[in-house]
Amino acid sequence: FFSAVAAGRAQVQQQPSAETTEGTGISINCSHLNIQIAEFIHWYRQFPGRGPTFIISTHKDSRQVGDPPGWLWVAADRRSSALWLFQPHSGDTAVYYCGLVA
Repeated sequence: FFSAVAAGRAQVQQQPSAETTEGTGISINCSHLNIQIAEFIHWYRQFPGRGPTFIISTHKDSRQVGDPPGWLWVAADRRSSALWLFQPHSGDTAVYYCGLVA
């Protein structure tokens, strides 16, 4: 069983939670409507009882993600992004955060 909970500061909005079954891909969406030109989109995940760990960052380009295996999609206007996990497993159960970093 896999679940992802999304959270962020006021400038970033994510759905409260997302769930999928093991091996079934999932998209975790993030809206950042007021993104500034110099800001980068960062994604993190936090396992229960541990601190957040960095997954990936990008300025505007969609990119492949190595761990967990997936894809970071970024809209052409940079106002939204989505982290797609290809085949999540129980070990990927975590809180997933997106954020903007100048």
